[in-house]
Parts: sequence; structure tokens; C-alpha cells
Amino acid sequence: MTTTQYSDPDTLTPRELDVLRLLARGLPNKQIATQLAVNERTVKYHVSAILAKLDVTNRTEAVTVAASRGLIAL
Repeated sequence: MTTTQYSDPDTLTPRELDVLRLLARGLPNKQIATQLAVNERTVKYHVSAILAKLDVTNRTEAVTVAASRGLIAL
């Protein structure tokens, strides 16, 4: 795990947690954007931040790590 300001999952914002929960449901960025009433580019930004903070490389890893740490329920 890289020691950066982003590696602490406790730094996930409430909105990032919203996006993460929708990622766990398997929704693509466009549907997440619709659900949260934001731009798809905003969702991409949040997904990138989530990946960095959880120190993972893809959405599946993010959901797996988040669930194992108790950040989301599956």
C-alpha cells in the first residue's frame, strides 16, 4: 500500500461513498450520474479519487476492498 494522503479510506467523502455504493451495484458511470443528478465527468472524477484512496486499480477491486473494510455492505 502506498503511503500517500489518498491511501486512507477514512478520507472518502460522503459523495464518494454514494458513488462507491452505486459501483457495488454494478452501475456504469452514466447511470451513476443520473442517479446522483451530476455530470458523468463528475462521476469519473469521484471514481478516480476512490481508486486512489483505496489504493486499487479498478472498480471491482474498489468494491471488494471497501466491503472488506466495512465501508459498504454488499
